[in-house]
Amino acid sequence: MKKISSVFTLTAGMIVLGFMMSGCSAMDTAIKKRDLDVQTKMSETVFLEPVAPDKRVVYFDIRNTSDKEMNVKENIISAFKSRGYKITDNPNEATYMLQGNILKVGKSNLKEAQSHLGSGFESGLTGAALAGGASYALGGSNRGTAGAALAGAAIGFVGDALVTDVMYVMVTDLQIRERPLEGEVVTQTQKAYLEQGSSTTTKQDIKGGKVEWKTYRTRIVSTANKMNLEFEEAKPVLESALAKSISGIF
Repeated sequence: MKKISSVFTLTAGMIVLGFMMSGCSAMDTAIKKRDLDVQTKMSETVFLEPVAPDKRVVYFDIRNTSDKEMNVKENIISAFKSRGYKITDNPNEATYMLQGNILKVGKSNLKEAQSHLGSGFESGLTGAALAGGASYALGGSNRGTAGAALAGAAIGFVGDALVTDVMYVMVTDLQIRERPLEGEVVTQTQKAYLEQGSSTTTKQDIKGGKVEWKTYRTRIVSTANKMNLEFEEAKPVLESALAKSISGIF
């Protein structure tokens, strides 16, 4: 009975140790990622000329070529109006023209998101290795110890499966145009290299005269990160973040 009791105590202790070690990554994720974290970054800063209130008129067209349905139009309209801008569907009336395309919306990670703007992310299943090491130190030949270590590792894997660090990313390309100030003359030169089969390239130089718009381009990357995050929770905050970032340019 004493031997059985000792084995039971050791087994219980190893299971607890295995759970603590194996589940440490899951526990760390649960603590650090319990709140929704939303971030928006812009690849290039755009500075627009200030204009009189009566000239704060914007024409915009936001398209979506991702595989997710995003409703950003109303958010953008609301954000512009809160800043005192009028929205028009006639480009000839506009002082500013905003064109955008949502390229991607989906699950990602920091490394992929920061391939556009940022840094890396990784997670490791260290539970099994730690539990196995504890088993070896206490005597790998002991069947009860080995079984306890495996049980602890299994619990750790279950913990990691139940607690997942989930990030959604939205990538949007923007082209912004503004009318030149009085007295400014803007000219445009365009170069194009067109592939003609595998051995021929056609080069075109297009030199234009005066143009009606000054043009800027930038990219916005928005991320939503939380433990076990579902898309339906991430979607509205990503839409709101994009609208806020776009209107902030103006």
